[in-house]
Amino acid sequence: MRTEAARDWRRRSPWVARVEAFASRHRDRLAWVHVAMFFGFMGLMIVPLFLPEPGDHAGILNNFTLLANFVIWGLWFPLVFVSVIFTGRSWCGILCPLGASSEWANRVGLKRPVPRWVRWEGTPVVSFVVITVLAQTVDARGFPQGIAVVFGLAFACAVVLGFVYGQGRNKRPWCRHMCPIGLMLGVFSRIGAVQFTPKQPRPGGDAYADKGVCPTMIDIKRKEESRHCIECFRCVNPRGRGGLALMLRRPGREVGDIRHHNPNPAEIWFLFLATGLALGGFLWLIVPQYGQVRQALGVWAIDRGWDWIGTPGPWWLMSVHRHGREVYTWLDFFTITGFMLVCALALTAVLGLLTAASSWIAGRLGGDLNLRRRFVEQAYAYMPVAMVSLVVGLGGELFDGLVAAGLPTHAVALLKLALFALGMLWSVALGLRLLGAQRLRGARRLIALTPLLAGVAFLGLAWWPAIFGL
Repeated sequence: MRTEAARDWRRRSPWVARVEAFASRHRDRLAWVHVAMFFGFMGLMIVPLFLPEPGDHAGILNNFTLLANFVIWGLWFPLVFVSVIFTGRSWCGILCPLGASSEWANRVGLKRPVPRWVRWEGTPVVSFVVITVLAQTVDARGFPQGIAVVFGLAFACAVVLGFVYGQGRNKRPWCRHMCPIGLMLGVFSRIGAVQFTPKQPRPGGDAYADKGVCPTMIDIKRKEESRHCIECFRCVNPRGRGGLALMLRRPGREVGDIRHHNPNPAEIWFLFLATGLALGGFLWLIVPQYGQVRQALGVWAIDRGWDWIGTPGPWWLMSVHRHGREVYTWLDFFTITGFMLVCALALTAVLGLLTAASSWIAGRLGGDLNLRRRFVEQAYAYMPVAMVSLVVGLGGELFDGLVAAGLPTHAVALLKLALFALGMLWSVALGLRLLGAQRLRGARRLIALTPLLAGVAFLGLAWWPAIFGL
């Protein structure tokens, strides 16, 4: 596989080589792009804090607060997310102000070795869970204070992590080890159409390198996966014999051949947990069971004299907007957090059991590898439908904006349905390819695919209320 990849870059299209040459020639100017993006994001976060609450007739065309909210949640988040299919993690290396801030801090920082707790594969998963739940409890999509809390925390963590850790020059430990957005973009870049391939690859598998030109600590000669590459073009020299080369590939190719691209169990648990969190963040707003649980928990706590549970908490932990008629109490904080975590764990359990069943059946029918490795491989098939789930669940403002722009509600619902149908079909196709890689053919492959089909159908049904706005 690596020998084929090393040869492919010489046969790429001329226009891809021209794009590579252009990006490599102008990479030193990216600093100005990062500065512009930094001040742009700061403006979107800070300016609305000093503006009055939007009136009843305010809209994104005549109110900066609503415009800033729509730009962040209705445009930036879903579109950056979808961009990984076409351009990989280009957002991270070319535009992201958080990563650039972390790197600037690293230049003047302590440059200590990245500790094991930061390098743990589960660290970005924990970061994603914390940020996603916090965005719900502070209502980051409803009030500018919430946006400032979420992104302010992310900026602070990025700068501190970059200042303290990262040996060598211009390192980004935040981007590799802790950024929740980077985790999403990195995982889903595996199904993208862009890859950077070593011109002279070394054997031995993907490796971590504290020293070297790569800001996310990739050993570029042994690079096998797309996840950690932020496409900064520092390792690209069009005229050199070494380094990496920009290439295009068929979307989904890396996942279809995942056993040759460093499959990682932490990515699987992220796919399951993130999808469940997004679903929980949507469902608590609409299902009556949430209100029933909240009421029962409140009565239970007050009966025991815990009156504090009905009082508001700190503004940086939950939404406290008396003028906006939204004041969360500790009861709201615990029930929202608990509901989202329970949804995440429940969905993870369902998808995990179905994937385990598929893996067990594949083994009984002659599939290669052991059960654990088959499980990890087959779980990657959920990636497309999980991506659609996150776009619909966490990027709902994009679809609300389409309705506000005049698109009929039923047309937006059909658009969501089409996205889910595409994601589900793509997941099934990947499942078939992954089972084929495990040496299953014909009816045996279809039998082993059955639990995965059930999992894909389960996700579609779980998101049915979000598709049609129920």
